[in-house]
Parts: sequence; C-alpha cells; structure tokens
Amino acid sequence: MKYKTDIKRICHLAWPAIIQEAMNTIVTYVDTAMVGAMGATASAAVGLTSSVTWLLGSISVAFGVGILAVCAQADGAKNHKKVQMTGQQALFISLVIGLLTSIISVIIAPFLPGWLNGAKEIRKDASIYFFIVSSPFIFRTMIIVLSSTLRAVKDMKTPMMINVYMNLINIVLNFILIYPTRKMFGITVYGAGLSVSGAAIASAISYVVGGVMIFRHYYKNQIFDFKHTGFHFHKPLCLECLKIATPVVMERSVICLGHVTFASLIAKLGVVPFATHTIAIQAEQAFYAPGYGFQSSVSTLVGNAVGEKDKVKVKRMTYLTCCITSSIMLMAGIFLFIFAGHLMALFTPDPRVIALGTRVLRIVSVSEPIYGILIILEGTFNGMGDTKAPFVFSLMTMWGIRIFGSMLMINVFSLGLESVWIMMVLDNVSRCLLLSTRFLSGRWKYRVDQR
Repeated sequence: MKYKTDIKRICHLAWPAIIQEAMNTIVTYVDTAMVGAMGATASAAVGLTSSVTWLLGSISVAFGVGILAVCAQADGAKNHKKVQMTGQQALFISLVIGLLTSIISVIIAPFLPGWLNGAKEIRKDASIYFFIVSSPFIFRTMIIVLSSTLRAVKDMKTPMMINVYMNLINIVLNFILIYPTRKMFGITVYGAGLSVSGAAIASAISYVVGGVMIFRHYYKNQIFDFKHTGFHFHKPLCLECLKIATPVVMERSVICLGHVTFASLIAKLGVVPFATHTIAIQAEQAFYAPGYGFQSSVSTLVGNAVGEKDKVKVKRMTYLTCCITSSIMLMAGIFLFIFAGHLMALFTPDPRVIALGTRVLRIVSVSEPIYGILIILEGTFNGMGDTKAPFVFSLMTMWGIRIFGSMLMINVFSLGLESVWIMMVLDNVSRCLLLSTRFLSGRWKYRVDQR
C-alpha cells in the first residue's frame, strides 16, 4: 500500500513537468522550422549564440536547484518559517541575477558573434538576435528560479500553465513577426517580415509575459506571505543556496564547453555528418521529456525526505522513480529504434542525412533507459543539495570519455559519426554508473543526519 501511495505521489508531481518539457520540445521544433524556412543564414544566425544563451541561463537554473533543495528540505522538516524566508530570498536572488545577466548580455551582444568566429554575413543578425533575446533576462530568470521554488512546495501546475501560455504566445508572434504579409488559402495574412529579429522579439515578449505572470502568482502565494510579512533579506539562507548552486554552475559550464568542443570535432567530418548530428540531437530531444518530468518530482520528494530525516524514504523515492522512468524510457527507446528513419525524415528530405541519422539514433536508443536513471539520480542529488559529486563526475566523463574518445575516433582511427555517438553513449553510461555507485554506497546519508 505504501508503494502504491508513493507511486501516485511521484506521478502526481511529475505529469505537469512532463507536459511542460513536451511543450518546450514542440516549440523548439516549431521555432526551428519557422526560422529555417527563412533560409540557412537565418538558422545560422539564431544558432550561433545558442550555447552562450544556454550558459547564461544555467546560472538561473543553478540557483533554482539550490533554492529547491533548501526549500523542499525545510518543507519536509515542517519548518514553515524557513520555507517562507527561502521563498522570499528566491525573489531577491532572481531579481539580482536576472539584472546582472541582462546587463552583461547587452554589453557583449555587439562583440559575441565575432568572438565565436561566426561568418561575417551572419554576425549582424546574430548580434541583434542575442541582444533582443537577452535584454529581458530578468524575466526569464524569475521564471526559472520562482518555478523551482513553487515546485519545492509541490506546486507543479502553475509553472506548467505559465509555460504553456508563454509557448503559445511565442508561436503566434513568430507566425506574425518572422514572415512578410502573404496569402494563405486565399486569405491575406499580415506579417511584419522581420525574419531573425522577429523570432527574437517573439521570444522576448513571451519571457516578459511569463515573468510578469509568475511574479503576480508568486507574490500572492500564501506560503511565502509577502502581503503580511513584506520582504526580509536573509544572508545565511542566500549563502546556503549559493553553496549548492556553485557546483551546478560549474557543471553546466563544463558541459557547455564540452558541447562546443564536441560540435567542433564533428564539424571536421563534413557537412552531411554535421547536419545529421544536429538534426538527430534535436529529434532525440523529445524522448527526454518523461525523464526530466520525473526528475522534478524526485528532487522535491527527496528534499522533503531529507528534511524529515528519513533515509529509507530517500531510497524508496529514488528507487521507485528510477523504475518508473527507466520503464517509460525503455519503451521510448524501442519506439526510437523502430521509427528512427521516419523521425529523421520529418526534419530533412536528404536521403544521406536520413540514412546516417537512422544509424546514430538506433545507437543511442539502446541507452535510453540508462539515461533515464542518470536523470533521476541527478534529481536525487539535487534534492539532497549534494551537487559537488555530479560536477566532478560530469567533468570526468565529458572530457575523459566523450571529448577525448571522439578525438581518438576521428583524428587517430579516422572513423565516422557512428563512433562519436558511441562515445556520447559511453559518457552517459559511465556517469550513470558513477552516480549509482555513490548513491548505493550511502555516502550521502550524512546530509540527512546534518538536518
């Protein structure tokens, strides 16, 4: 009976996050298709600064992890005052980090495409795109950090609904702002014809709307009680969140730099392999949605269990979520293996890209259940506030296996894209084994005892 109740609780918290992840994937697909319809130059301009945007966003994500861990543990310990204070610090942190990130982004926008060695013909558009998208970073940071805080107190639906509204606004504005006025089914459809700038404006407006919506909901939330208590800065709580967040920022920096290096290695293989890699990565993204949805659930529940000083519950929630997620991703992996070719054909008509993409997707499909366990274990350690070990493991496997292994495959053995994707799979499998070993060893238990 206890397991049945726990499974219901896990799934109840996971489903809004799964829908949110699925919506994000769909919008990414639609965005790519809309910008891609304007030509390769437009796609290149949008894609050039994406790694930097992701890295800047990871600072907000890292603080979201720190706040979620502290808040969920306080909630589990029934320390309502600390939950309230942590929620107030989350608003302060999101405003400060968001403002600083916005200022830095605006300053570097004119120079960034040149620093990234972008082709001269796309630098202007890339700079404008990055400037527009990054200007409202304060709203984007509020969305990320405040959503994490709401999830910590088991409110998964509000971030999901706000995300749905944002994505719908983004798609509609893309449709209006990217394309010029044209006829569709005999009807004249107004369009601003702003191309890359239009895509950036659409994203920026959706961030502003999402930020305002979540701020209004958050400020009115009775748990954080801004109306009656006002705001009180609490330095020790901010430092506690920072202590957890710092390794996450470092981990994401390592991963981001690793992805840039990884992509540059694949670029040496030629146009077809690089195009295949880009499309296959995007095609595979949809299959991660269940894993990241359940990761949000397990982070909250493990954080609660740590606050309750219940080591058995930490184990039980982790094992159950691993079983559920790996089962779902096993089915997803089978689907990916069977329909890999059909999936690639949705993104490109090129038979060479489809054939190569089918092979690499089938390679990675075998590891989907293992990747699911990896995602859940990361969520478990985030919920505990144990973020140093995942950072060290990411550093070891990303650079020791994926990057170094790919260099050997390409530069020494002159092998193709398939060998590089095998290294990518080995990276994920190795990281999963390292995290599993740490969890099974029980070296995390001191964190429960310290509460």
